[in-house]
Amino acid sequence: MSKIEIKHHLSGDILFAPDLGAEYDDESCSVRLGAAVRIAVKAHADLSGAYLAGAYLAGANLADANLAGADLSGADLAGACLMRANLSGANLTGAYLAGANLAGANLADAKGISPHRSTPLIMLLDQPGRIRAYKLVTHDGYGPFSGGLRYEIGESVSVENANTDVTVYCGAGINVATLDWCMREWRPGYRILVVEFEAKDIAAIPIATDGKFRLHRCDVVAEKDLTEIGLVPAAPAEAAE
Repeated sequence: MSKIEIKHHLSGDILFAPDLGAEYDDESCSVRLGAAVRIAVKAHADLSGAYLAGAYLAGANLADANLAGADLSGADLAGACLMRANLSGANLTGAYLAGANLAGANLADAKGISPHRSTPLIMLLDQPGRIRAYKLVTHDGYGPFSGGLRYEIGESVSVENANTDVTVYCGAGINVATLDWCMREWRPGYRILVVEFEAKDIAAIPIATDGKFRLHRCDVVAEKDLTEIGLVPAAPAEAAE
């Protein structure tokens, strides 16, 4: 049986010390540390201030974890679920966050986050001219989550005080996304509109976003054919008489 200790990065106090299975005996320290963190989070352990530098946490479920002030420098958090996690004051220098879900996470005063390492959509800021993205709406053209704004083809939409904080996953503004994001969130009765904007219209591309970002303004230019993209089955052909 392999055992590993998770310690506070300043005091050295032991925060959690789980027994790992024998299958971890020959694993690297980063893998063993990552396994220990998974167990700790499942046990609702308080990992605030934990030394987790270099931990292998790719794909880990860390939702609601208390990682405030933790040292996660160089940690592999690719694809990890960090929904509602408390990362305030955490050291994320060099951490790999590509594809991580940070919805609702507290990133206040987190250090060392590099959007250029973890947010592929940041490329939109360098695009010249018109850019297209997608807006998920209800059958009558309103956003399905917060509502308020109505989107109609041929019309322009703008928000005066869109949230520009990239540490906030979902904030005020025109929330648009990639097509795959809209398809994941689609429900029967929803529509997917095509919007156009320019780089200067982008309010925020949240860190490690899974495809969602915010705009100050956009033009609604078209609607996706849901049958063509496979969300709605094609109507059966009428039998020939």
